[in-house]
Amino acid sequence: MTRKAGGSGTIVSVNTSVKKGQIKRPVASVEIRAGRGIEGDAHQDFGHRQVSLLAIEDIEEQKERTGGGSGVALGPGAFAENLTTRGIDLGALAIDDELVVAGSVRLRVSQIGKECHTKCAVFHLTGDCIMPARGIFCEVLAGGTVRPGDSVEKQ
Repeated sequence: MTRKAGGSGTIVSVNTSVKKGQIKRPVASVEIRAGRGIEGDAHQDFGHRQVSLLAIEDIEEQKERTGGGSGVALGPGAFAENLTTRGIDLGALAIDDELVVAGSVRLRVSQIGKECHTKCAVFHLTGDCIMPARGIFCEVLAGGTVRPGDSVEKQ
């Protein structure tokens, strides 16, 4: 599937971790709370970076670049993203753009990319981290349950 700017896509995986800077593990579903983020995730209540998104297409490109030789399975959650997407061009988003996930969860883009000062555990495990260039961070405007297979679309 090609990525569609301003279009829609699907959630491939929902991922959480109990500590910041760690690989997140896929889970069956997450509860996203308005103004807070994902229930039980290390980034819950983390200011404007309550939920992070990364496209599976970017993860797959990184896997091809490294030849999969990082020693870590490069897949959903490997770069500590909460929501792994497919089909929607996250790179076409701008600050303050809004996304609707699962028909009712509303996210507002609050940051694109991030500075990685400390070369976190993700960097050391994967050999490189694409979140500084490709990651999308959001504040939660309206919460709800999100599962793999749910829709994600730019409003």
